[in-house]
Amino acid sequence: MKDGTELIGGVEQREIVIVEYDPGWPARFAQEREKIATALGSTAIRIDHVGSTAVPGLPAKPIIDIDLSVNDIEDEATYLPALTDAGYCLRVRQPGHRMVRTVTLDAQVHVCQTGSDWETRHLLFRDWLRLNVADRVAYAALKRQLAARDWPDVNAYAEAKSPFIGEIVERAREWARSTDWSLPIEGQISGSPRGK
Repeated sequence: MKDGTELIGGVEQREIVIVEYDPGWPARFAQEREKIATALGSTAIRIDHVGSTAVPGLPAKPIIDIDLSVNDIEDEATYLPALTDAGYCLRVRQPGHRMVRTVTLDAQVHVCQTGSDWETRHLLFRDWLRLNVADRVAYAALKRQLAARDWPDVNAYAEAKSPFIGEIVERAREWARSTDWSLPIEGQISGSPRGK
């Protein structure tokens, strides 16, 4: 692909299904977190629940998104074999990011470098949506609207959300600057809920 993205297994066409928030998603994340932590030990700097399944009340595809922060994303030998042995399959390789997923396609792990914009953006986006009702409702409506369309592949659906996600991230960055938001301790929210 033009941006250096490699899709292992090629393009996939799958039905996009958005379901109501499931209170069991945090427990599913905890299971995957334990599996990753056991496989990687201290190589895993952070393991965070991100994406829509990490936002109470937000409808989502029933796929648990996880951010895994490591010291050097390019040094795949330090994390990829252990993740593969734990049952994850490499799906995406791109500069600054790898994505592995379960064989059952119900969890995907986004590997990024600790301190990277990728790590910060995902955690900030999650925290903002947990606090800001208006953006949470608007994002849910957009996802439902887009899921009703036919897409050539799941990446096209994700790309269609990108402009609105970018707007949300800008509002979240403004909020972060106006509060004391910083990278939270795993599972916590930093800052205060201004701009609701």
